Amino acid sequence: MLKGNAVVGQSGGPTSVINASLAGVIKGCLSSDKIETVFGAEHGIEGVLNENFVNLSERFANDDELNLLINTPAAYLGSCRYKLPKDCDDTFAKIFEIFKKNNVCYFFYIGGNDSMDTVSKLSEYAKSVDFPINIIGVPKTIDNDLAITDHTPGFGSAAKYIATSLREIACDAQVYDSNTVTIIEIMGRNAGWLTAAAALARTSNEQAPHLIYLPELPFDTDKFLSDIEKVSKTHKNVIAVVSEGVKTKDGDYVCDSATVNIVDSFGHKQLSGTAKFLSDIVHDKFGWKVRDIEFSLLQRCAAHITSQTDLTEAEQIGTAGVMAAVNGETGKMMYFKRVSENPYKTEILSYNASAIANVEKTVPREWINEEGNDILPAAVDYMLPLIQGEVKIKFENGLPVYLKR
Repeated sequence: MLKGNAVVGQSGGPTSVINASLAGVIKGCLSSDKIETVFGAEHGIEGVLNENFVNLSERFANDDELNLLINTPAAYLGSCRYKLPKDCDDTFAKIFEIFKKNNVCYFFYIGGNDSMDTVSKLSEYAKSVDFPINIIGVPKTIDNDLAITDHTPGFGSAAKYIATSLREIACDAQVYDSNTVTIIEIMGRNAGWLTAAAALARTSNEQAPHLIYLPELPFDTDKFLSDIEKVSKTHKNVIAVVSEGVKTKDGDYVCDSATVNIVDSFGHKQLSGTAKFLSDIVHDKFGWKVRDIEFSLLQRCAAHITSQTDLTEAEQIGTAGVMAAVNGETGKMMYFKRVSENPYKTEILSYNASAIANVEKTVPREWINEEGNDILPAAVDYMLPLIQGEVKIKFENGLPVYLKR
């Protein structure tokens, strides 16, 4: 078994529970006799390259601080969107020189698809140069689009926020006795998991949202207008939910005409304006009062309504990652396997990160209705256990208290 120091980093978009996974890693490292000191890399792999480390063994020697970290949203260590080159170049050599200098035998990376790409590449390089290090990926993304795993930490809390907000929006919309349409835009470039979560807002006496459109199926504007008109015959206050990434049958984003062509370092186009575009055409068509709401970043770090299930699992999978590394595993991502529906139960396993990196898991077609404007009960049954439980967080002067570095 390897013995030395560990480094942990966070990457990609923040969530309500990514720091719970970080706390799980820290706890696992502190309890292992194979890990002497655990360092945090500030801003992910960029922090490794710049040798910007913080001593987490010292910083979180106090349990109270570690517990506060668990309930703090966003990325405590800072994040990044840095893509390692395809070929092994000086960047890889520099990273491993820094690992050697700091006696790093374990590296944990908390993130999504692109982060697992980093785990895979570093693991392959370590193997090629026979460097003694175990590298493990800990899943994180509100998008729930990582392959293999049943779900991802962060999704349950974001889904809980979305469903709660939809209920409140429905209450707001119903105060009017005239025709209104509310169009809500939710994150989701190619996978509609977050948008589908809007269906969790429904109750036996509340059908809103009335329409749900995912990026898994082509979006037709004329069909959308027809759907709105049809629903309006039984509901004066129509609520429609759309993914930011809905596309036409030609593959063009509906929001293309409303956004500037900006992409990030991974080539992902920034998406925004879908709800606004659709609200304009609904108003032009019917002349009704139309409101467009873009959840945008609000659904990522709403720690005040975190799912207890999500928070608990996020910490557990971080600790499981340390156990896997100490036991000799490398180049793997930890994942959840659902072993029971009722009662809900999962187990944590590991899988090759190379098979997960850059692969998107989308909502199954059989979970979307034939008309393509709603989801089916199977999707609700899958999501419902993930939003269970309420987290007790510390408040001061009426506001939540979060940990700051």
